[in-house]
Amino acid sequence: MSVVDFEPVNRQSTAEMIADRLREAIMRGSLAPGSQLGEADLAAQFAVSRGPVREAMQRLVSEGLLHSIRHRGIFVIELSLDDVVDIYRARTALEGGALDLILHSRRAIAYEALGASVEEMVTCAERGDAVGVSEADQAFHEALVESAASPRLVRAARTLLIETRMCLGALQTTYPDLREQAREHVDLREAIGTADPARARALLVEHMDDAVQRLRHQIGG
Repeated sequence: MSVVDFEPVNRQSTAEMIADRLREAIMRGSLAPGSQLGEADLAAQFAVSRGPVREAMQRLVSEGLLHSIRHRGIFVIELSLDDVVDIYRARTALEGGALDLILHSRRAIAYEALGASVEEMVTCAERGDAVGVSEADQAFHEALVESAASPRLVRAARTLLIETRMCLGALQTTYPDLREQAREHVDLREAIGTADPARARALLVEHMDDAVQRLRHQIGG
């Protein structure tokens, strides 16, 4: 039997850790859309050799968060209004698929999993904390997909949620009243827990459609 020297499963590789930090920086806008990433500079900042940095950057290229321009370098993607519409179209399909799995047999699990983010969103909305609401919003949708117990959906959702945060950019939120944003998520959670499945599906689609219209108004002027 052949022997393969695998890395222990509880250790994250250097490249994975760098990729995680780059994703976080892209999501939060620390690495702005259009920014060029220099392999040597990043290796110096992370205090590692260039190999893990190169691997991390290629991972993000494959995920669509970075793109490579021949003879120029690697850059953070820039999102147009058409991209925004496409992102939400993809999210509606993906989260709708997760919701179908939840409604089939995991409603109680999802209802419980969504509780913490909804509570945090309501609390942050009451004190006018737009950043906190945005963080809780992302946590809600992450928990929704994770509740479907599909690793592939979780992986696919990760990039879309990062791109969503990039769409918002400095806006943080498109809601003039943060409490309205919180209420939408409260209603969706309650529908997932107890309402007719058709209502839960309709609320999710309405929530995504509404987000596109708000972003069209903000970004498109």
